[in-house]
Amino acid sequence: MKKVILSFVFLFTLATVFTSCRDEKTPDEKVEAAMDDVKEDLQDASDDVQDAAEDLENEIEEAAEEVGDDN
Repeated sequence: MKKVILSFVFLFTLATVFTSCRDEKTPDEKVEAAMDDVKEDLQDASDDVQDAAEDLENEIEEAAEEVGDDN
């Protein structure tokens, strides 16, 4: 009888120790978080494209000025 009680106490202790108290996200929350991540990534990519376009425009203007200076 003593072994059975001690076994239950031991199993209860193990279950208590390994049970997490963290908040679990619902599937809807996970989808929302993923959509927010994608939105941020798209905004970053858009900013990168705009920066590259501005750099290209500046290089074209500099090349045009150099060609104009040579003539």
